[in-house]
Amino acid sequence: MAPSGTRTAVLFDFGGVLTTSVLAAFERLGADLGCDPRLPLRLLAGDGASGALLVAHEEGRIGELEFERGFAERLRAHGVAIDPAEPGIVGRIQSAMRPDRAMIELVARVRGAGYRVGLLSNSLGDDCYAGFDLPGMFDAVTISGETGVRKPSRRAYEIACERLGVRPPDAVMVDDLEQNINAAERAGLAGIVHTDAEATAVALKSVLRPSAQTR
Repeated sequence: MAPSGTRTAVLFDFGGVLTTSVLAAFERLGADLGCDPRLPLRLLAGDGASGALLVAHEEGRIGELEFERGFAERLRAHGVAIDPAEPGIVGRIQSAMRPDRAMIELVARVRGAGYRVGLLSNSLGDDCYAGFDLPGMFDAVTISGETGVRKPSRRAYEIACERLGVRPPDAVMVDDLEQNINAAERAGLAGIVHTDAEATAVALKSVLRPSAQTR
């Protein structure tokens, strides 16, 4: 990480940062399906076929329904009673994710203080961002389904910085997944592992250079 007070821009993740936990949403899906709540995440992380479906969906190579039906088949193969024709998996996950108002306010405060702010998100579902005024909240929006590049690929961070008009050494990445933060730091960004709005606000103060509006 670069020395404190050297960064002038912030990239925010979406799910689990601007919303409640995505991991908890997947666990709720498992509970609703009557299986081990950890099974959906365990399959996505450890089952090659399931993980490939998620990557293909996040990179925009397959649509939401194709991902849902494929993942439903993987769940059925592990004993879960789910209709593979109309699984509704993404909708169930989205319904369990709620906007984190404190983080939305933090984004507005950071931008209002004169810093550049961007969104860098691995997409999950066609309606993932419904209810969020992304163009109004951010100076630049980078979503994997549109670029075809997902975190933790180094290129994902480079594209987001290019769109924001800054160099990676000028930027901070806020993400709830440590693997994504580790990748951001390898790409030259500063990294903050998000746990809650208060802790993230404190961490940002330590790495952001005072802007023209706050000097």
